[in-house]
Amino acid sequence: MELRRLGRTGFDVSVVGFGAWAIGAAWGDVDDETSLAALHAAVESGVRFVDTADVYGDGRSERLVARLRRETSERIVVATKVGRRAPEQRVEHYTPENLAAWVDRSRENLETETLDLVQLHCPPTELFYHPEVFAALDDLVSEGRIAHYGVSVERSEEALKAIDYPGVETVQIIYNVFRQRPAERFLPAARAADVGVIVRVPLASGLLTGKFRADSTFAANDHRSFNRHGESFDVGETFAGVDFETGLAAVAEIERLVPDGGSLTDLALRFCFSDPAVSTVIPGAKTPAQARENSASGSRPPLDPALVRQLSELYRARIAPQVHHRW
Repeated sequence: MELRRLGRTGFDVSVVGFGAWAIGAAWGDVDDETSLAALHAAVESGVRFVDTADVYGDGRSERLVARLRRETSERIVVATKVGRRAPEQRVEHYTPENLAAWVDRSRENLETETLDLVQLHCPPTELFYHPEVFAALDDLVSEGRIAHYGVSVERSEEALKAIDYPGVETVQIIYNVFRQRPAERFLPAARAADVGVIVRVPLASGLLTGKFRADSTFAANDHRSFNRHGESFDVGETFAGVDFETGLAAVAEIERLVPDGGSLTDLALRFCFSDPAVSTVIPGAKTPAQARENSASGSRPPLDPALVRQLSELYRARIAPQVHHRW
């Protein structure tokens, strides 16, 4: 597994990490023992970075990650996210007191005195124009409650504004074959600023695995069922904001570009870390088999530049009209 430096944090992380949303909630039914087995399979395959959040299963995901840490001797960098416990997404709820309370709850769930990395969890855009919020995070670093902090964002513009703050050491953003706008300005800016980039939704909620068909269905408690049109949170988090049928048609074209002996999942993950600005990619996994399949891509090289260009051309022709202007 390739290791990359996570910006200025000093952490070396696996280029393929583990996104722990699916083992917490909103991806259908999950079983904790199977989820823990998936986490262990990832670590055994070289994964050294796990991303979770305090709201994934109301702490369920964080507690599972804490169990993983107890049961392995490997050093795993764990990032969590805070802010979505606010009663509504308004800047006034991001007070020093609330930030401290959210962080302390995650410290308890993750069974650690100091959190490796805390990220603001897709806060409202206005927040990025309130330096006092970032000053409060600086105070939490000074107090030893967190070691480093960053942000998780929906839009490239938010990411660009966030890295104006010197304390922001990482940015988590959606970037994949179906969401290529970050490559225009944000990824070069992050690399120039030595900011670590964590890529989420690399498989477009499973669309880019090639496993879905027009008649595929999802459980009622799976966001791919209940958030198709942004009913519960930003629609860009579900299928990367791409209409399901449009995505299926594009996948059929992309499948023809998969190198012999490869898989669509492997191509999609390697596309993400083909950009050197990307520190780690965090696909989700609910089973050991999924975790091993995802992790295997981390020991393979970035895609050939000619293939990256082909994927970019396909994006511009088939997908960009739906998503490029939005995120």
